[in-house]
Amino acid sequence: MHFSNLSFTFDLPIYLLNMTGIITGDIINSRKYANPDEWLIRLKVAFNNIGPTPKTWEINRGDSFQLEITQLQETLKEALYIKAIVKSVSGLDVRMAIGIGTKTYDAPKISEANGEAFVNSGRLFDQLKKITLAIKSPWHDMDRSINMCLELALLTMDRWTANSAEIMALSMEHPEKTQSELGNMLQISQGRVSERQQRAGYDEIMKMETYFRELVQQKIKG
Repeated sequence: MHFSNLSFTFDLPIYLLNMTGIITGDIINSRKYANPDEWLIRLKVAFNNIGPTPKTWEINRGDSFQLEITQLQETLKEALYIKAIVKSVSGLDVRMAIGIGTKTYDAPKISEANGEAFVNSGRLFDQLKKITLAIKSPWHDMDRSINMCLELALLTMDRWTANSAEIMALSMEHPEKTQSELGNMLQISQGRVSERQQRAGYDEIMKMETYFRELVQQKIKG
């Protein structure tokens, strides 16, 4: 699901105009599913809403992927959404490294492009062990703050049930809808929607996402 609603202005420094976000990830426990379409179709729909393959995204070896988010403020929200749709399939999870930085070489395939954002994402992904989501950017103070927030948020996100992940994804897709309207979509009561959102930590996680968005905006403005 593509959430971008912001655009860069032409008075930004050249290096900022060349900055982008890269998400490198892989699906945890994917080999337990004899039919990968159960989760792969959902993932491809989400990626296609961001941009075309292979320029914007590619899936390699069946369960590893790379995705470009050109609007820096959107990178964390897209990663949170990906985690929600993957974990809405019982037993699955996803490991992701968000890299922000310059893009010095463009190419028809994302796997052939290069730059600071790609290096940051790739190196961080190689370092991920128990942590399933982290970020590396040129702004070390921002990384420190956001990664601390993510470590706390992951205590909840890594334990999402399929129902919790489902309501998280649906709430992100339709932030304008009331709990009653979301309940109608899922054929459950408003009270059940409220309970599931609370268990998923929806409000707190989205506050973290807003905080990230504000920090990035501050960095862009200088």
